[in-house]
Amino acid sequence: MKKKLSVVIPSFNEEGNIEELATRLLAILKSTPYAYEVIFIDDGSSDGTLDKLKSLGRLDENLFYVELSRNFGHQNALKAGYDFATGDAVISMDGDMQHPPELIPQFIEKWEEGYDVVYSTREYQDDTTIFKTKTSDLFYKMINSLSDTKLEKGTADFRLIDRKVANVLVQLNENGLFMRGLIKWLGFKQYAINYQADARFSGKSKYTLKKMFRFAVEGITAFSVRPLYMATGIGVFFSFASLLYIPYILYSYFFRPQFEAAGWASLLATVVFFGGMQLMVLGIIGTYLGKLFMQAKQRPNYIIRSTNLKDDTAKL
Repeated sequence: MKKKLSVVIPSFNEEGNIEELATRLLAILKSTPYAYEVIFIDDGSSDGTLDKLKSLGRLDENLFYVELSRNFGHQNALKAGYDFATGDAVISMDGDMQHPPELIPQFIEKWEEGYDVVYSTREYQDDTTIFKTKTSDLFYKMINSLSDTKLEKGTADFRLIDRKVANVLVQLNENGLFMRGLIKWLGFKQYAINYQADARFSGKSKYTLKKMFRFAVEGITAFSVRPLYMATGIGVFFSFASLLYIPYILYSYFFRPQFEAAGWASLLATVVFFGGMQLMVLGIIGTYLGKLFMQAKQRPNYIIRSTNLKDDTAKL
């Protein structure tokens, strides 16, 4: 029986990219010796993305869509794609045209050589802003220093995973998904391919600074408790450091009583500083408690509103 490839594509307000991406993708998939399916995940789009997805059937009967009930976020939409995919290998890519479909044959080649995971690492173009490159570098440095799971610089969600990897991934049910780290954590035989991202064909990036910061926090806290150890270390350090202030207090009280009211500014600054440190430590602890709270609810990562997948595939 002919092996099958699945391509899953989370899409949020990508009305202008859908048809171009589908056309380029089909050209690649039809050139392979494998059967295929393409599953677009509409992540609560507010433009005409869903209408575009519903009309894709005229291009190819192997193009499907899954409509989520609202915007659950890119990582949850990606998880939905993995859950619905039925192929012997599953390829994930974004719907903004920055993941070139022409790289897929290289993924397949390495998969055929025996690699279970073939992932991509992004090389930024010369016109990429300094802010984007520096914040990206900082993110990977932070997650590699704070976590036992190491990620190469520029690791993207453009990858191929073997069915046995997908089966393990589908069984996982955790809140606050960070797929790049999760798939790296799974192990198996992995291979990296460098690529240069294409410019967006249409529209603009949906990742605001706030979303990027939240994504970084999710990534770091999903695979490491070292921030908690750091918070403990900070507390211990400043507790011992404060003891060094006691001799000065005693000296001032007994030998310089006339200056007892002096130093109020430095005292205020010290109180504010330590108060800020305490809030920071509480914030770190609160982040982990919040993740435990959300995980304890056992809510699904996503909810399906509609799909045109076949009944034996759909998991409504």
